[in-house]
Amino acid sequence: HAVDNDMVNDCCSSCLSAAVQKFSQSLQEFQFECIGDSETDDEVNIAQSFKEFSQLLNTVEEERRRLIQNADDVLITPLEKFRKDQIGAAKEVKKKFDKETEKYYSTLERHLNLSSKKKEAYLQEADAQIDKERQLFYDASLEYVFKIQEVQEKKKFEFVEPLLAFLQGLFTFYHEGYELAEEFEPYKQQLQFNLQNTRNNFVSTKQEVEKLMERIRSADQDYKPPGQWTMEGFLYVQEKRPLGCTWTRHYCTYEKGSKTFTMSNTENKSAGKQVLKSCIRRKTDSIDKRFCFDIEVAERHGVITLQALSESNRRLWLEAMDGKEPVRTPKFPCFFFSFSPPPCCHTGINTMGLYRIGGVNSKVQKLMSTFFCKYSTSIVFMEGFSHSVAVGAQMNKQQLLNYRVCAVHALVHKLPEKNREMLELLIKHLVTVSAQNESNLMTVSNLGVIFGPTLMRSQEETVAAMMNIKFQNIVVEILIDNFNKVTSFRPAHSTQTDVALPPLLFENSSSSQSAPIGREAKAMYSCEAEHSNELSFPQGAHFSNVYPSVEPGWLQATYERKTGLIPENYVVFL
Repeated sequence: HAVDNDMVNDCCSSCLSAAVQKFSQSLQEFQFECIGDSETDDEVNIAQSFKEFSQLLNTVEEERRRLIQNADDVLITPLEKFRKDQIGAAKEVKKKFDKETEKYYSTLERHLNLSSKKKEAYLQEADAQIDKERQLFYDASLEYVFKIQEVQEKKKFEFVEPLLAFLQGLFTFYHEGYELAEEFEPYKQQLQFNLQNTRNNFVSTKQEVEKLMERIRSADQDYKPPGQWTMEGFLYVQEKRPLGCTWTRHYCTYEKGSKTFTMSNTENKSAGKQVLKSCIRRKTDSIDKRFCFDIEVAERHGVITLQALSESNRRLWLEAMDGKEPVRTPKFPCFFFSFSPPPCCHTGINTMGLYRIGGVNSKVQKLMSTFFCKYSTSIVFMEGFSHSVAVGAQMNKQQLLNYRVCAVHALVHKLPEKNREMLELLIKHLVTVSAQNESNLMTVSNLGVIFGPTLMRSQEETVAAMMNIKFQNIVVEILIDNFNKVTSFRPAHSTQTDVALPPLLFENSSSSQSAPIGREAKAMYSCEAEHSNELSFPQGAHFSNVYPSVEPGWLQATYERKTGLIPENYVVFL
């Protein structure tokens, strides 16, 4: 009986070891899908955490004993719940979207085939019906996109947290569990901090996306969407056949600068580029279809008759193509971020949840009117902040931090004087607020979540742009944590085109005159400066303190006690 038990234990141990090894390899190869242009430090650390987990599993493999006892509660069940609740819900939303898509386009084709000779009351009723179907289709589309974004973002914490709990349970069953837990504690705290940051970023992004969805629902549906083309969308093209005319749906684009008009057949995937010669609105009594207009192209004789999806859609095409009898284009709906008003003036700095408490509207309006009477310009931060935070992936942690501080410093001092002064007043206040975080719970990270979307706006308000909110939060954190560095040095000849980093890579924050940290380089060619912020140097010149500039293709360097920009392809590093 004892031998049988040993055999069973050995078999279970072998199976468990094989399963753990396979699991460890999966963690080693796992990669998150990044939504947005770049990953934040929190996302990089979370992705890297899987490799750390894999190494820990390999270290304690031979002493593994009671792994499966708590696996169901802390790992399997949460992941099954996530799959069922989140991914399952996304599949249901997709089914709804597919159903509404098929229903809408079927109704749309019937609607477009209505004769313009029908009674006006009948046509109005048909228009109302298609508007209703279009709204249902838009709602299903928004819900589907929102659900996909929600699932992808939730993976970053709802998938990692069960793994973290599972690993924590492992340590209690090993002979060396206590020592491993002690060694792992600092890393675990950092990961928990990263998880909290990603959760805060998700909540902030989700709120902005929900507000954007509401504004899209309430806005006119026919407008020119942001894109690389002057106008784009579906049009029905009249094609003459021996047995009569047929209408085929094409996806069309038009670029006004080159007058290039492209039609792509959605059925046989064929496409052709043509140069537009003219565009004329088609009169209602000249054709049995509504919303039609004619165009002439250089590569084809005769006119091409196109049918838009609606009257407002036709007006957009006519104006983009400089068509005759143009109709004023509906204004593009202006989307602005909206956030809770600041707390009332009497709210104390030690108030818990400061800046998450809405103020009395009358007092807020009075405060705003007083402020804008005194200052004629508002603070508008450039998108260069987010770009500066995202670069520098090949630097170590300290170099990356110093580089980011320099980048933010350079961009701050490119702001107009009044804007910069207002920014300094605001950040100085936030430094004071963060110093009282034990009572008001407003840490630097929380302040970044609140003020990041407020201080920086994208030119176009899209879901993709909202993914950069996490970088905006990091910029505010840098401004608060490094307030003295960012505001201490002002360039003597600052211009709007000067994007070089100032010499601000301090080793010690208490020494404002410390030399910058950088590499040495040698000039392969001579160069004459064309601007005051550039350096002139002969062939063979020796540079010190060389480090990257925000401007692509340029480096910041020191030569003969002068600091400025040098071309990157003119030098070699020593």
